[in-house]
Amino acid sequence: MITPQPLIDQFQRRISYLRLSVTDRCDLRCAYCMPERQTFLPRSEVLSLEELHQLALGFIARGVTKIRLTGGEPLVRRDMIELVRALGRQAGPKSGGGLEELTLTTNGTQLAAFAADLAAAGVRRVNVSLDTLDRARFAELTRRDSLPQVLEGLAAAKAAGVTVKINTVALKGVNEAELPDLIVWAHGQGFDLTLIEVMPLGEVETDRFDHYLPLDAVRQQLEQRFTLVPSAHRSGGPARYFDVAETGGRLGLITPLTNNFCADCNRVRVTATGQLYACLGGIEQVDLRAALRSDDPDAQLSAALDRAMAIKPERHHFAIRAPGAVPALPRHMSLTGG
Repeated sequence: MITPQPLIDQFQRRISYLRLSVTDRCDLRCAYCMPERQTFLPRSEVLSLEELHQLALGFIARGVTKIRLTGGEPLVRRDMIELVRALGRQAGPKSGGGLEELTLTTNGTQLAAFAADLAAAGVRRVNVSLDTLDRARFAELTRRDSLPQVLEGLAAAKAAGVTVKINTVALKGVNEAELPDLIVWAHGQGFDLTLIEVMPLGEVETDRFDHYLPLDAVRQQLEQRFTLVPSAHRSGGPARYFDVAETGGRLGLITPLTNNFCADCNRVRVTATGQLYACLGGIEQVDLRAALRSDDPDAQLSAALDRAMAIKPERHHFAIRAPGAVPALPRHMSLTGG
């Protein structure tokens, strides 16, 4: 029997982390992410539950040890929890399945209904996207008045024993002044918080140039209030962490624009239609859906993963352009997955 080889790209980076989108649909309309009247994919184009499971097993066989389920908003997909349960059986040291961690990124609106089931299925950690605690600002940013549901979901996750990390996009002139208080609040709840620079993905109705806030400037502002101690903690993703002495919590910074983090990239993304993007900031892709629906899906999937390793670029080329310019990439984050 031939042992499958680990996924190693042309720059000798080992790929051990898959971000798998289960849907491009979302129940929010965050202004920096998508337009109000977003057109979603026909359901017929989205991978079935069985195909998503088969695809994930193919990655695990090639050495992927961490899978993050994303969207869109993954919890709006009705059969989502069945996939979580199936993958959860592959996770943990006692499973023998090779998957060390199964995680989830969510906007939190549906989390109250699913937190207990997620925990029972083996999800130990979730990332929740939350840019403000001001209800009016939340409604303006997301075009939905859903902050109470998000806070309820966070409480449910905490009660279920699921570790929560808050992801906050830093937006100039929008939530800039609120960031220190968000950190204090999150750490008071026992949640880590990671700040993210706005990414130029897809056409939206506002100019990201106006809202782009470099995190090196944010860090300088935060250091006027907090003592930030560099941390050796790593979560498997691109964030670099600091311990905040005054709160006892952890702060992460994700800087795709001001501080390229590609040298140790260990991840790829797969859309809900089975398109593998070798880089979030690139156009390089491989069609895994065709492989899954071929006469020999296991062999074709493995061959497709080899092609992905051959085309994965050395680095991304994100850039915030002048107002009115075409975004760096035409696809929206909701399609690629967070």
